[in-house]
Amino acid sequence: MGQEIVAKRFVPDDFAAFRQRLEEETACLAQKLAGGAFSPSGYTAGFEVEGWLIDRDGFPAPDNQAFLARLDSPLVVPELSRFNFELNCEPQPLAGHALSRLEATLAGLLRRCQDCAEALDHDVALIGILPTVSERHLCLANMSPLNRYYALNEQVLAARGGQPLHLCIDGRETLALTHSDVMLEAATTSFQAHLQVPAAQAARFYNASAMLAAPMVAVSANSPFLFGHSLWEETRVPLFEQGVDTGDDAHPERRRVTFGSGYLGESCVEHFLENLERYCVLLPILFDTPAEEMAHLRLHNGTIWRWNRLLVGLPPHDRAHLRIEHRVMAAGPSIVDMMANAALYYGAVRLLALQAAAPEHQLPFVQARENFYAAARHGLDAEIQWPDGHRCQVGALVREVVLPMAREGLAELGIAAEDADRLLAVIAARVRSGQTGARWQRDHAHRHGRDLRRLTADYVRHQRGGSPVHEWSV
Repeated sequence: MGQEIVAKRFVPDDFAAFRQRLEEETACLAQKLAGGAFSPSGYTAGFEVEGWLIDRDGFPAPDNQAFLARLDSPLVVPELSRFNFELNCEPQPLAGHALSRLEATLAGLLRRCQDCAEALDHDVALIGILPTVSERHLCLANMSPLNRYYALNEQVLAARGGQPLHLCIDGRETLALTHSDVMLEAATTSFQAHLQVPAAQAARFYNASAMLAAPMVAVSANSPFLFGHSLWEETRVPLFEQGVDTGDDAHPERRRVTFGSGYLGESCVEHFLENLERYCVLLPILFDTPAEEMAHLRLHNGTIWRWNRLLVGLPPHDRAHLRIEHRVMAAGPSIVDMMANAALYYGAVRLLALQAAAPEHQLPFVQARENFYAAARHGLDAEIQWPDGHRCQVGALVREVVLPMAREGLAELGIAAEDADRLLAVIAARVRSGQTGARWQRDHAHRHGRDLRRLTADYVRHQRGGSPVHEWSV
């Protein structure tokens, strides 16, 4: 979905032609995977971070065109709304000081963004849901002027028969409303970790990522408020799922934002066969490219937002590769917090995926999915089930199981010990204190009477200071 498209409206022949190309490319992918054409090497890490452009009062500032023009960086690109943008880091082989290099790159990009925003009398914030965002900000007038977004909006509404989107989130409080377009999605910003893996191991890494989704969403929770309502610890999860709902209530497994329908078996082609068989085409853009480039397959995959998603990569001078996109983590609170989250994920998923006995055989997928939503709702206090069959609190699980796994996994990857120790110590301190980004926001609102402008201002001030969230005062 990052690529721009030419058309905004389509005719039935477009969908038929796209479907034919999609079938050809899915068959091509299956053949290439079976024939060993995908890269057998790994591991390479990267990520995307979505951010907010805000005005001096802490409200969304729909000015990303001027901001991006001033910044002039291929690593910072537009997002759905005029008040969002996306930061990207060049991938790094996951060894040695890769994590500190990625951290330095991200910190440098953020400083450039802050400087450009200041020149426009704005600021930036990396946070799951901006506390000050309101329904009036989430309108088509604030959509970034790119064809792909207008086309997406039109096709989602067409799939719903023109009916508005219905949002209902039952958390500490309840929020229910209807919305006439897909701009609700603009309120959900994330930190998406990418991990390129050997093709033969991709299914195991995908399954391990699904199992880790619950502890990862809990430890990184940073979205407790929406439109002034106190909801889930990671309210971004139900908001995103309902914000682009195509309305197929009889088949919830076909929702465009989903935890998925099951683990993968021996081949990753299952992921793309499900795309072909279960999901209608939203953007039937036709490309004059050979099937081997899989342009239609990759575009279609980009309109299905599983919380863990397989991506096909086609570098210009290398073999095609597979990578996992782990989408469960919110943006923020600080650079070091996000890098600590990444370290926890990269290390733990490595160890879990390469266990001799596949741990997914001990944890049914339906239980992994229930774990994820419980953790998104309740954060570190959620009670979930792990493959050993015991139910436990997520905070205790991270402290006693996931952190040791991550430490061992990072050592196996050859990550510098000083980087691993420093970043995992941030997770340990966060869990020990219980102060995630979501908890800090709740405590701030409790102390200051849910003054969301002040909350936003204090959050941005702490974020600029660079310290991890467990050290933030309220």
